[in-house]
Amino acid sequence: MPRAKNKIDFRLLTKVSKLYYEDDCNQDDIVARLHISRSTVSRLLAQAREEGIVKIVVSPPTGIYPALEAEIERKYSVEEVVIVDAPAFNSPQAIARELGGAAANYLLRVIAQDDLVGVSWGYTIRGMVAALEPKNFPNVRIVQMTGGIGKPESEAYATELCHELARTLSCKLALLPAPGVVRNKQIRNVYLMDEHVRTAMNLLPGITLAFVGIGSLNSYSLSVRDETILTQSDIDKVAANGAVGDIALRFIDADGQAVQTGLNERIIGIELDQLRKIPRVVGVAGGMEKIEAIRAALRGKLIKALITDRATAEALAKD
Repeated sequence: MPRAKNKIDFRLLTKVSKLYYEDDCNQDDIVARLHISRSTVSRLLAQAREEGIVKIVVSPPTGIYPALEAEIERKYSVEEVVIVDAPAFNSPQAIARELGGAAANYLLRVIAQDDLVGVSWGYTIRGMVAALEPKNFPNVRIVQMTGGIGKPESEAYATELCHELARTLSCKLALLPAPGVVRNKQIRNVYLMDEHVRTAMNLLPGITLAFVGIGSLNSYSLSVRDETILTQSDIDKVAANGAVGDIALRFIDADGQAVQTGLNERIIGIELDQLRKIPRVVGVAGGMEKIEAIRAALRGKLIKALITDRATAEALAKD
């Protein structure tokens, strides 16, 4: 005759579960008390969950949004989403400060002692750098991914951001000693002949962790910045070709693909194909005016993690 299936001992399942989850006994305590093996305790605890005797509920505190984070992670196939509780109608600068603090915490959690960390520019990246506490990572190297942006006194100036980040982390630094955008392809080629520029550019394929802002074509975007970076004519041309935003000065369309204009031949810095190959690219961006650009970056697989605010995250989840 076939062997009878073992009957489930619900009394023992319940006894072990109460000892472990309610009486704070560890597995060794249960072994000594009930005279069963440790492997049996582990099996019974797992079986108690399968039978519904034990139901574990995670109750997040106010301001934490694990379900929304998980929804966006699934929807866009990104490794991690971090959502901060920034007021929906706050100023872009204030949102950048909130996101910057979250990005600083994220950086310190994921950085490894031998990482090559790429950094772009922008208010949110500035917020991250400002929020970091001094640490010691002597084998880490900060790599400037785009040429210097704007006037040196600008708070989002790429070179100064990298200097400050390297000082805060007590690590090495590789600067890209060139403008972010030049007048024409010929000037770009002259810069690329410089030994120091070539050295920095050659480091870009080896970046292991990168932090990037995501720009939009709307208010507080490139169109209102110093015209020594980009002119309104430049903005109009990329917009006419379907651009919705930029990452590291590389303009992208709604699907996160490169917008092909003559501007690409004037930029000194990382290219989108190089960005996609970096093991972990963290986009730090928020605000309702950036939703379309952030969505494009997610669709184009340009970022593998996103740090954003709740209102922006809710809009991304609805699309």
